[in-house]
Amino acid sequence: MKTITPFIFALLLITSCTQQASIDTTAELTEAAAVDAGVSEERLMRIDAMLTEAIAQNQIPGAVALVARNGKIVYYKAFGMADNEANRSLQRDDIFRIASQTKAITSTAVMMLWEEGKFSLDDPISKFIPEFENAVIFESLNEADSSFTGTPASKPISIRHLLTHTSGIGYGMIDDDNFRKIYQKAGIIDAFTTEDVSIEENIKKLALLPLHHEPGAKFTYSEGLDVLGYLIEIVSRKPLDQFFKERIFDPLGMEDSYFYLPESKKDRLVTVQTKKDRAWARYPDNPYFDADYPIKGAMSFFSGGGGLSSTAKDYACFLQMYLNNGEYNGVRLLSRTTVQTIMSNQVGDLLGESGSYYGLAFGVLDENGAGMGGRSSVGTFEWGGYFNTQYFADPVENVIGILMKQTQDTWSDETGWKFRLLVGQAIDD
Repeated sequence: MKTITPFIFALLLITSCTQQASIDTTAELTEAAAVDAGVSEERLMRIDAMLTEAIAQNQIPGAVALVARNGKIVYYKAFGMADNEANRSLQRDDIFRIASQTKAITSTAVMMLWEEGKFSLDDPISKFIPEFENAVIFESLNEADSSFTGTPASKPISIRHLLTHTSGIGYGMIDDDNFRKIYQKAGIIDAFTTEDVSIEENIKKLALLPLHHEPGAKFTYSEGLDVLGYLIEIVSRKPLDQFFKERIFDPLGMEDSYFYLPESKKDRLVTVQTKKDRAWARYPDNPYFDADYPIKGAMSFFSGGGGLSSTAKDYACFLQMYLNNGEYNGVRLLSRTTVQTIMSNQVGDLLGESGSYYGLAFGVLDENGAGMGGRSSVGTFEWGGYFNTQYFADPVENVIGILMKQTQDTWSDETGWKFRLLVGQAIDD
């Protein structure tokens, strides 16, 4: 047997942990005339009218909308204001807090490491984070001190459970009263903070708290992707922000995607706004989070479930990689076979008759959902973010739609479903 020299071993290690050039090579996303991508320019103008009217009706203060088809950006515009109080108009390359849109990026990172054989999707998470070893199912809350009782779980939480929101872990501030109180007492950070906290500290505390139900029994939207953010750090031996930059953002050309913005880009961050006396005003600080988390504070907490900020163009590049079956601009992040696994139904009928199921990174439209109309084709993958951002990507029509806003506590916004409908009706080939 030949001996592997230290140099060759190091080279093998490096090449196993970096993106590889792909045999299949697609181009970068660039702007093109709508007609060249089989889209009607005239019908796209209905998006202009819809968003302009929504701003006039005070549904939203502003929005950036992007439509891509067949690898070409055919619509990319900004409307309204980034900050009404500061009288700053929205620009199409402005940066938005994308919150739960972070989840698909974290899931992608997990699947990249899975492809390298670092773990099985059905490995218990306690294999890597021992604090999850003795998980319990919630039974009751003592209102006097927010302590709880629980019974031991009959099965361990797996990595697959965490990817699919079936682990039973809760979600603090957006959860029910019992879990809000339990998480608050434990000092759990749900998604973002300006405090000096690490995801390691947060997840080790979270592991000691009760579950909603037995792992795999139900779909419960959860902080499981934050747990997986910590898993990525453990397995890759890199901080999550560094892993994202080196393995996803740089290869995809996502130059404006960060957990915390550099000084040179802070003035491009869109203000989170809410209605105050019928006018748009900066969303005030509150007990749960500081909306300025990406530009101030300790900048030490990397939430895999909700901490990123990005642009419409950057996120379109990420979605295009998936439409390309894991490849973008000559670099392969995921195998086509892995993308197929990610898009398959991983939760059975746990979502009921919603018209969609959940895979390993996205909600995915099924035949019933597509048949309802206005929601795109079977297999369309989608999600959104807490600060009112939405996206979808249709693999049948090779279409991406991204609508970025930054609002809270607004209930009259109809732009999300209307935008999606108007993207579909503009297809003209």
